[in-house]
Parts: sequence; C-alpha cells; structure tokens
Amino acid sequence: MMADVSSVTEEVKSAVKDVADGGFITCPKARKLAKDLGVAPKIIGKACDELDIKIKDCELGCF
Repeated sequence: MMADVSSVTEEVKSAVKDVADGGFITCPKARKLAKDLGVAPKIIGKACDELDIKIKDCELGCF
C-alpha cells in the first residue's frame, strides 16, 4: 500500500540518509529505495527535499 506523499516517516528519511553519498542520491537508487520501502517515488523525493539531498542522474523525470 502506497503512503500519502504528505507523510514522510523517519524510517524513510533514515533510509534516504543511508544511501545518499555526499548529499546526493542517484535516480536509480532513489527508485530502488522507494520499491524496497513500498512507498511512492514522490515520497523519496519529498524526503530528499526535506533533507536537502539532491537527486542526480535522473532518467525518467520521476522526481
């Protein structure tokens, strides 16, 4: 079940921090993380925004 985009949990934020390298996360890593956590890619994008982490190498325009 996909969570609402307005609810970025601490679990999601922690997972994003774990995979972000130097304040960046690649688009493929962000999409995989969303799938692994069972959340919409937009939630990963919102978590990145809140954590000031940039998404690079975007392939599909998901974020």
